[in-house]
Amino acid sequence: MADPGPHPMVCSAAIHPNNDSKALLFDYRQAANPVRRGLSDPIPYHSWGPELHASGSSAILPLDLSAELGAAGPATSPGLAAHFIRLDAGEAVKAAANATSSLFFVLSGSGRCGRPGEAKSEPVCLNWNQGDLFVLPAGAAPLLEADSTSVLYWVHDAPLLNYLGVVPSLPRFETTYYPGTWLKEELLKLAADLSSARSNRLSLLLANSDLPNTRTVTHVLWAMFGMVPAGASQAPHRHQSVALDLITECEPGCYTLVGTELEADGSIRDPKRIDWQAGGAFITPPGHWHAHVNESGSTAYLLPIQDAGLMTYLRSLDIRFA
Repeated sequence: MADPGPHPMVCSAAIHPNNDSKALLFDYRQAANPVRRGLSDPIPYHSWGPELHASGSSAILPLDLSAELGAAGPATSPGLAAHFIRLDAGEAVKAAANATSSLFFVLSGSGRCGRPGEAKSEPVCLNWNQGDLFVLPAGAAPLLEADSTSVLYWVHDAPLLNYLGVVPSLPRFETTYYPGTWLKEELLKLAADLSSARSNRLSLLLANSDLPNTRTVTHVLWAMFGMVPAGASQAPHRHQSVALDLITECEPGCYTLVGTELEADGSIRDPKRIDWQAGGAFITPPGHWHAHVNESGSTAYLLPIQDAGLMTYLRSLDIRFA
């Protein structure tokens, strides 16, 4: 595609002669890329610390950037919404959303998730503990009940459905549970494999046998459980999906460098540094190069959630490595 040239902030439109018509025309050079401030605002850098969920009563705490995105909230990216859920022992909340996919990761605590069955779906009844992850398809709002004081990270795709003006009509996958002990065990096996020594990432992609073509955790969501060993500095990579990164474990000295361009040596030019906090989260905008660095003395673990299931299906993920 040819370069459309400069993009002025204000574009003059040709208005249909019939004043009642909604039809407009724009010069391609002025309207080809509407992602700019004041129109479709770019996705911002933002981070949320663990103090958001460290204390207080039981609550669903949205990581909401809807005002910055010009979207109906809550929304953390144009297509996804992330939340922390804090639950006091013995209390419960319903996690209701107009979503096809809901992902829950247990940062701390223990409890259970229940949901009544509907047409074409089975009832849900599962127990969860720290480190576990589970995904739920479209259906009735699940009830989360805590046996001990708990914090969960919840990501769903309601912002995408709300933008499209649709509601889910049927589940696209079955409820799927990934035990935390299994995730950690398999990740440590991967790290110990000699073939991993030159890997760009030491990570496991969570997949679902209902979705063999995309190899993603749901048909919309992508999830990766990864580690950054002490002293490691991972090479930059980028993709067109938005990453909602959760830091599950780390010590001070871990951070991500983010930027839009690379130097000739493959490093990120003029990077922004995002410092990690265990139990904190941050957003990586699409198309931005990012590299994870661990200058602490301990292995760090992270869980990025992305809309890359959808992007993979659309063949537009465009993942690249420096």
